[in-house]
Amino acid sequence: MAGILSKIPWFQRADELISTNNHRFRNFDEEKKLSEYDYVVYDTELTGLDRKKDEIISIGAVRIRGLQIDLGETFHYYVRPQNLDHTKATLIHKITPEQLKAAPPLAEVLPLFLKFIESDLLVGHYIWIDTTFLNRATKRLFNGIVANPNLDTMRMAQIYKRKVLGNFHGSYQSESGGYNLQKLSIELNLPFFEAHDALEDALQTAYLFLFLVKKLEAVDITTMSQLLRAGKEVNWAAMKTDGV
Repeated sequence: MAGILSKIPWFQRADELISTNNHRFRNFDEEKKLSEYDYVVYDTELTGLDRKKDEIISIGAVRIRGLQIDLGETFHYYVRPQNLDHTKATLIHKITPEQLKAAPPLAEVLPLFLKFIESDLLVGHYIWIDTTFLNRATKRLFNGIVANPNLDTMRMAQIYKRKVLGNFHGSYQSESGGYNLQKLSIELNLPFFEAHDALEDALQTAYLFLFLVKKLEAVDITTMSQLLRAGKEVNWAAMKTDGV
């Protein structure tokens, strides 16, 4: 991997990548229209969901500009885990142990990803899971966490079902109401991609995101601040439904 690192003069300044990232969003403007932001839709494949021991084994992402998917700007890397016993997770993700052993470590992939996302907003489905593992890694390796604002298409789908369709299915965490990415994509008749592949899941999420942005325009949710307020309202409604 020395050849890769030699082409990345900023690798040795990884902490500076984080400080630069944080600086970009110090005065983030939430009043712009959703169509005015650029986005990176991303997904991670993990060895499991234990935040203390599990690891990222793949990152996939695609860029959206002007509410259009840019297939010329994608990101997809396998990542060699520190604990190679984790390769049993490949039974789910269809990543072979050989692919993981040959992959670069996270310390090499993360700087590339930080350069890829730069000043774009991050989008994901159940994005708190991906963000948790991403920030744990950047904090361990680069002494900080990414500041890019996050949008969760699962929360956006809840807003859509409540505000546009006039119904509400389940709480924020529940998949039983159809908030699973594949279930939603089938329900909404979106292009369908293979599950458990980071890039394919990112593309699936990108199509869902664009669908939801267009639909939310019908109920005058067109700016970032309006979307964030709607998310808080839906979360409060979910708490009341769950008897909190």
